[in-house]
Amino acid sequence: MTIIAEYGDILVIMACIFGFFMAWGVGANDVANAMGTSVGSKALTLKQAIMIAIIFEFAGAYLAGGAVTSTIRKGIIDPALLSGTPELLVYGMLSALLAAGIWLLIATFFGWPVSTTHSIVGAIVGFAAVGIGVEAVNWGKVSKIVASWVVSPVTAGLIAFFLFRSVQRLILDTEEPFKNAKKYVPYYIFLVGFMISMVTFTKGLKHVGLDLSFGASS
Repeated sequence: MTIIAEYGDILVIMACIFGFFMAWGVGANDVANAMGTSVGSKALTLKQAIMIAIIFEFAGAYLAGGAVTSTIRKGIIDPALLSGTPELLVYGMLSALLAAGIWLLIATFFGWPVSTTHSIVGAIVGFAAVGIGVEAVNWGKVSKIVASWVVSPVTAGLIAFFLFRSVQRLILDTEEPFKNAKKYVPYYIFLVGFMISMVTFTKGLKHVGLDLSFGASS
């Protein structure tokens, strides 16, 4: 504790620097994934995509990032295990943040697909296994995260397949695709807005004191 009291300002500055470094990697990967199709199809210019990303990436992180933040903060390891040596937790989290940032830099440089969330999860697991012990890692939570590496792309692929097939049937393969697009596209837009709203209301607003059920959100 004396180390934290003595060098607290330096540790905060280091955390800010490592955080900005990590944020750069997040922007270079996650934002590119989110905006790549819009820029590639020329629906948005690069400057427009950056401005939209600045607003909505921040809003998404603030309104819907509470669950992920909670998992990173105390879901992978129990901070109570380090109650006697809090400086070890500080060093470990700083190391995990810097390690994830370095890995994102390397992946970005070579153009490799990478998950920023999984990078920080792996970094925390590495810190916990080395700094505390393998038994300190919540392997049940980690196994769920690993399972998502398979479940998420498979589920997203299936949903995308059926959505595109519906677009083909209702719009693209018809005699009047433009007319049908004006008829059906608003429903697809509503579906996107509805899903984002439900995630925000039922999950994202808990950390600001609003714990709404699905029915109340609807």
